[in-house]
Amino acid sequence: MKTINQEFFTNNILSLLKETFEGSSPAGSAYLDRGVGVLNTIDKVLAEKASQSIGENGATIAAHLDHARFYLVILLEFMNGRTEKVDWDESWTVRTVNETQWNSLKENTKKAYQKVTKTFQTIEDWDDDKVGGAMAIVVHTAYHLGAIRQIAKSI
Repeated sequence: MKTINQEFFTNNILSLLKETFEGSSPAGSAYLDRGVGVLNTIDKVLAEKASQSIGENGATIAAHLDHARFYLVILLEFMNGRTEKVDWDESWTVRTVNETQWNSLKENTKKAYQKVTKTFQTIEDWDDDKVGGAMAIVVHTAYHLGAIRQIAKSI
């Protein structure tokens, strides 16, 4: 079986995670839009706008953000050995928020991101489950970043 350099993997997955949440550096980007990430995108959105959807049954920015936050927490639990099933529908219950709820959701998302980052920095053995979980976190949250940005542009 081939192995990968743990340090190289850690550095690359952290770089992609950072870009997803904080935006790219001026030097380069893995995404089409430079300098934008989840955190700086949501900072510009008010609760009223975060509670609007672009379709009759479409998800709101608040719904996407809460789902992404939930996903961070749960995937980290799976990476650390969780085996219990998850009620994924629970992660889509938030649709509308007031300013206090919106600020709390933004802060809790930032804390979840920071926890994932700290956890990734301490992993010494990137086994198959951890590699898969880390990649899923980056890909899944990148999708929701795109969805949030598209909704924000449309409303």
